[in-house]
Amino acid sequence: MEDLDFNITVVGLGLIGGSFAMALRGLKPKKLWGIDLDEAVIETAEAMGIIDKGYTNAEIPLKDSDIVILALYPNLTESFIRENNKYFKSGAIITDTAGIKGELVKSINAFIREDVDFIGGHPMAGKEKNGFAFATKDIFENANYIFTPTERNKEENIILLEDIMRKIGCKNVVRTTPKEHDEIIAYTSHLPHILAVALVNSDLKGAETSLFIAGGFKDVTRIADANPCLWAELLNSNNENIIKSIDSFEEKIKVIKNAIIEKNSDIIKSEFERAGRRRKELA
Repeated sequence: MEDLDFNITVVGLGLIGGSFAMALRGLKPKKLWGIDLDEAVIETAEAMGIIDKGYTNAEIPLKDSDIVILALYPNLTESFIRENNKYFKSGAIITDTAGIKGELVKSINAFIREDVDFIGGHPMAGKEKNGFAFATKDIFENANYIFTPTERNKEENIILLEDIMRKIGCKNVVRTTPKEHDEIIAYTSHLPHILAVALVNSDLKGAETSLFIAGGFKDVTRIADANPCLWAELLNSNNENIIKSIDSFEEKIKVIKNAIIEKNSDIIKSEFERAGRRRKELA
C-alpha cells in the first residue's frame, strides 16, 4: 500500500479517534500524533505503537500537522477549533466525525482561518461502548462515510480525505450537504437510538423480563446502551429533524396498532411485506 506522505493528528483518542489512529497506522503516515486530555490513554497509545507521540498541549502537533481529524463531541469540536485556530498549520485539512453537521459546519466556517480547510465528516461506524479500550483498527471495514463539503472547500482536499477513508476500509464514501445529512441521519441513526431507549424503558414486568429475551430483542435494543451525554447533545442539536422522524414513526405505529385492534390481517401482512421489501433494498 502506498504510504500516506502527511503528518496526521487525531484529536480525542476515544472509540472513534482511537480506531482512526489504529487504522491510519497501517497507511504509514510520515508522523501520526494524538491529542487527548487523558495522559494514561496517551501513554497506552504510545506503548502500543498506535501513535508516534501523544500530547495534552494541542499547539505542539497542530503547527506541523497536514491533516487533523477531530473525534470529539459536536460542541467540543467547535470549541477546540476556536481555541486552537491560530495554531493550525497553513494549508492544513481539518475534518471532524460528529453526528450532526448543519449548525456545526456553519458555525465553524464563520470563524475558521481562510488558509485552512475544514471539511465536515461523519463515519457511520461505532459501537454501543465508548472509550479507547474499545477501539479497533477494523471498525471502518465496509462502513459508510459521509462528507458534507461546502463551497469554501478545495476539491483536491475532499478527494484526499475520500481516498483515505476508502483505504482504511470504508465501502461507500459519499457527499451531501450539511442540511441533508442532518435530515437523513435523524431517521437512520437518531430515531433508532430513541426507539431502542424507549423500548427498553417501556418494560412492564421488571426483572423477570430477562428470562424471556431472545435474539430479536437483543438486536433491536443493542444501541440503547449508548453514551447519554453524547446523545443528549446530538438529539438537542438536531431536534427539528428528529421530531419529524418521530412524527412519521408515530403515524406508522398507529396504522399497525389500529390493524391489531381491528384484527385486520390484510393490513398487518401488507405492512410486514412492505417492510421486508424495503429492508432488502436498504441492506
